[in-house]
Amino acid sequence: MATFKDHFSRQADIYAKYRPHYPPDLFEYLSSISPGHDLAWDCGTGNGQAALGLAPYFDRVIATDASEEQLRNAFPHEKVTYRTAPAEASGLATASVDLVTVAQALHWFDLPRFYDEARWVLKPGGVVAAWAYILCRITPPVDEIIDNFYFEGVGPYWPKERKLVDDGYASIPFPFDEFDPPAFTIELKWSLHDLLGYLRTWSPTRIFVERNGYDPVEGIEDELRGAWAAPPEEEKQVLWPIKMRVGRM
Repeated sequence: MATFKDHFSRQADIYAKYRPHYPPDLFEYLSSISPGHDLAWDCGTGNGQAALGLAPYFDRVIATDASEEQLRNAFPHEKVTYRTAPAEASGLATASVDLVTVAQALHWFDLPRFYDEARWVLKPGGVVAAWAYILCRITPPVDEIIDNFYFEGVGPYWPKERKLVDDGYASIPFPFDEFDPPAFTIELKWSLHDLLGYLRTWSPTRIFVERNGYDPVEGIEDELRGAWAAPPEEEKQVLWPIKMRVGRM
């Protein structure tokens, strides 16, 4: 049995504050391909961002995560029930779920066991959708600093699973009747303060601090201020391309 790798509990509060939120049209699309709208299961829900996006389209959303600390920072909603459970053992009834979603978490799962669980809980014709967003894009000077921080600054502290996100989940086996979804992009307006907070949510940033005794984000803050080319409180458009795998039972 795989051991749960908890990379996020220690920064769960800032994770909830600074993590990007997914675009509404992504959830509208998922609703349109779901065979029904009784129950959606969002696994590896973290602070519940995807679960909230699903709530307008489904009668109920069960949102599970193996991290109790993440769930303590989850966003409440009358249609969303949060439960502490691993993705490989949801506790849901067989053939009870219309849609299974995994947002920015599939690379942490024991994939064969998770896929067995998805098959167990899905109704006939049910849908599995897993997606991840890759490096954000702001302006070329800012992007260059972020890329260098990602690959070099904290690069050695990324867990090996992160490579699966970098390739957009293309190399992950996906044993469902797969089809191509539309392209989606996260779009936000952020100040420099928001960007710095986001960089501190990265799990390798926390590990770097623990092992070296200082915050690596502080080391690039002045450089980012220069590249921002505007007052730090001025907001800029931030884009994250989303890569998605979608399939049907």
